[in-house]
Amino acid sequence: MGVDLGARRIGVAVTDEARTMALPRTTLERSGDAAKDRAAVVQLAVESGAVTVVVGHPRSLDGSVGPAARAVEAEAEALAEDLAPHDIGLELFDERFTTVTAERELAAAGVRGPRRRAVVDRSAAAVLLSSWLDGAGTGSRDPGPGVTP
Repeated sequence: MGVDLGARRIGVAVTDEARTMALPRTTLERSGDAAKDRAAVVQLAVESGAVTVVVGHPRSLDGSVGPAARAVEAEAEALAEDLAPHDIGLELFDERFTTVTAERELAAAGVRGPRRRAVVDRSAAAVLLSSWLDGAGTGSRDPGPGVTP
């Protein structure tokens, strides 16, 4: 399952059974309670039969880790602890350009305005998950500090 942890929304994507395609699933609005938000992600992971939750790691263009990446690392570490009792792993994965790619794909498909804003987060999660699936086993994964693959 792919997860794009945004400040206002959480985009979620899942794979098909063959793990060859990433499909946008839903967008969760942030509740203001981090534990509730994590519980919602855990519930979706359990319901979808996820083995691994892939969380987008927002590194800077030069690859450095800035404040946004550190915030995601902290949230991912807490999420990994919440997922562990369900035997679901967590991996951070470089998400540079996922939202830009999702925006371009939606624009090319004619999705505009409020409708695009409503689906861009789940679409970004699908781009992230698709990239992760394509790169599985190539060493392109980014476990980040405190999070084990």
